[in-house]
Amino acid sequence: MAILSLTMIVLGRRENEMKMRMNKTSGKLAAMMAVAALSVTGLMHSALAEGKQDFTLHNETGVVINKIFTSAHDKDTWEEDVLGEDTLADGAEVKITFDPKEEADSWDLKVEDSKGTSLEWKDLKLSEITDITLHWDAAKGEGTAETKNGG
Repeated sequence: MAILSLTMIVLGRRENEMKMRMNKTSGKLAAMMAVAALSVTGLMHSALAEGKQDFTLHNETGVVINKIFTSAHDKDTWEEDVLGEDTLADGAEVKITFDPKEEADSWDLKVEDSKGTSLEWKDLKLSEITDITLHWDAAKGEGTAETKNGG
């Protein structure tokens, strides 16, 4: 009987050790899942944290746009070219995003083709605009911007 009870005690300890290991593993797994969930939540928050001035620019001018500039309306200089090395083909669109901390509401927009010909639009209320479609009327020599408001 003494041998039997000793075996049961040893088996009982092993069972407890296994349960403890499982609890530790479960705890680690739960912690890793919590960290993963927080990371996903953080990424989702970042993705949702758009600037209130973000808009989509549609090129319906009939020409390739080589440069796009924006500037807060109360500034005298243009920001850097939004497209960088890229171009915006006729019929294409590009999402223009702003820092979520940006406060300015009124913005100016300038586009330029490969010949350096540019068109400008002033005092656009970007916090209200979701889309801007640019058109070029060659007969009139006039560019227009059609805006779509959110909501």
